[in-house]
Amino acid sequence: MAVTVESWRELAARESGVATADLDALWAQLPTVRAEEILGRWRGAAFATGHPLCRVLPASRWYGKNFHALTRAEPLICRAEDGSLFSNVELGGGEASLWNIEFRGEVTATMVYDGRPVFDHFKRLDESTLMGIMNGRPDLVLAEGEYFYFLLERDGEC
Repeated sequence: MAVTVESWRELAARESGVATADLDALWAQLPTVRAEEILGRWRGAAFATGHPLCRVLPASRWYGKNFHALTRAEPLICRAEDGSLFSNVELGGGEASLWNIEFRGEVTATMVYDGRPVFDHFKRLDESTLMGIMNGRPDLVLAEGEYFYFLLERDGEC
């Protein structure tokens, strides 16, 4: 099955849940992306896999990620009560940087958290849409052996 914007959006919007096997199949079809190609601000959303972060991030009012430079990334941009955006360094354990790192046999853009053994790997659907998989120390990122899957859409308000 070829990946289309429609199939991607259908999986992202599926509130009844998405099987991680379907997301792994999608990931395998997507092209890699270089870290320097994803600079800017991105709006995020979780794929509804049942991973605990599917509840934690909305509760934190997670908005997305901001990649200012390869050495300066804000992994958890959240919305304050007044509507403004801020980098939630407490929840994220600091900020992050961008690297090109091998994951599942391919080198792709990866955000490395400063304060935690956690990596967010990215692949591209199109110029304004990325898929992400959170990887790292199993006790921090895996839920019943499953990764956390999310999507990012380039924020046109940058």
